[in-house]
Amino acid sequence: MAQFINMSQKENESVNLAEFMPLALRRIVVLGGGESGAGAAVLAKKQGFDVFVSDASEIKSKYKDILEKYGVVYEENGHTEALILNANEIIKSPGIPDKAPIIKKIKEKNIPIISEIEFAGRYTDAKMICITGSNGKTTTTMLTYFILKNAGLNVGLAGNVGDSLAMQVAGKNFDYYVIELSSFQLDGMYDFKADIAILLNITPDHLDRYNYEMQNYIDSKLRILQNQTEKDVFIYWNDDPIVSKEIEKLRPAISLYPFAETKKNNVKAYTDRETVIIETPNGTFNMEEELVALTGKHNLYNSMASGLAAKLLDIKDDVIRQSLSDFKGVAHRLEKVANVRGVAYINDSKATNVNSCWYALQSMKTPTVLILGGTDKGNDYREIESLVMQKCRALIFLGLDNSKLHAFFDDKMEFIFDARSMKEAVEQAYEIAQKGDTVLLSPCCASFDLFQNYEDRGRQFKQCVVQL
Repeated sequence: MAQFINMSQKENESVNLAEFMPLALRRIVVLGGGESGAGAAVLAKKQGFDVFVSDASEIKSKYKDILEKYGVVYEENGHTEALILNANEIIKSPGIPDKAPIIKKIKEKNIPIISEIEFAGRYTDAKMICITGSNGKTTTTMLTYFILKNAGLNVGLAGNVGDSLAMQVAGKNFDYYVIELSSFQLDGMYDFKADIAILLNITPDHLDRYNYEMQNYIDSKLRILQNQTEKDVFIYWNDDPIVSKEIEKLRPAISLYPFAETKKNNVKAYTDRETVIIETPNGTFNMEEELVALTGKHNLYNSMASGLAAKLLDIKDDVIRQSLSDFKGVAHRLEKVANVRGVAYINDSKATNVNSCWYALQSMKTPTVLILGGTDKGNDYREIESLVMQKCRALIFLGLDNSKLHAFFDDKMEFIFDARSMKEAVEQAYEIAQKGDTVLLSPCCASFDLFQNYEDRGRQFKQCVVQL
């Protein structure tokens, strides 16, 4: 059984650190004992490293069980610096910011810090289909995986969805991986290479992690291109002004496959007379727009990106067509919950930035009661201002601190309400909404002020709606 140190139990105790000191020079310290951390620890252990896991919070029991099964030493509820700062390399959970005290000390020691994805990529020759973007990356990742799986490919799903890439590399032998990558994960990637890289869009998000400098965030997203060669593929939204500008500036020597709503020079996926057209060296794919399962213009782009990747992998047209028509979407992303008293309730809890909310509002076809709010990440609400004015009957601010929302919207909307719980928000929406309306949870913000995560927020919304 693995040893572990519970920091909460030793605050006033002296600890004999010598018994925990490494015997090997190849020492890996994993910061964070969640999905990615546990996977990285298991893979490192299997590769013969001396491994230590440290988490500032309590580690969930299922991950403790994994660590103990593989004999990985770990600690929780705090960091023992002496056991961390003697590492040859640090694998950091993407949720830990650079401003964390332990990260600052690691950097002072010049110890390399990498992501779990970077580490796992060293131990597999599988083809990597990697997807990022401010919005739509989960849907596109799940859809791409769905198509490849339906085609009978030996494929794994990893990154922000599915099991950790490291855990799969440690215990399975996939030929392909479809990986959703956040900017935080990309920040810790250096030698990793995507065979097919997909960049859906870039809009302001997580600016609190990037010193409120948009270019820092842009540079992070563009890391998905690093190490690609002319044999590799880059799929991107041609009409995104930021992406287009960066591509023009970088001029990467790789195979470019842009997609757009209409055909333009060099665009490889587009619509023409209500037909989706995808052009690759493997042939041309056609499908009627109305047969694509995912609705909304943003989902049309997501479907084009997935279709391009599939067609470039030479998947048969009938498999792509069937998959695009059968895919059911992603939980907490424009998820239809129920119709109560003639009012539709939609869960878009995954909309943790303003641009995601913009897409949700754009798809609304009825008067809308919008529930938004949470932990602000440097949001600029001007992006949704016109859509809110056009489409919203009322706004409900769900958060501990709604001052920024009030400052922006108070003189623009007649009906604004505050809620301090999901139950209160849903009950208010029930009273306000009229027959034929839509109640939309699309928060624009992170969830950590009132909820564990966006999934918890979405689940609570659905539970409260069902109880109406």
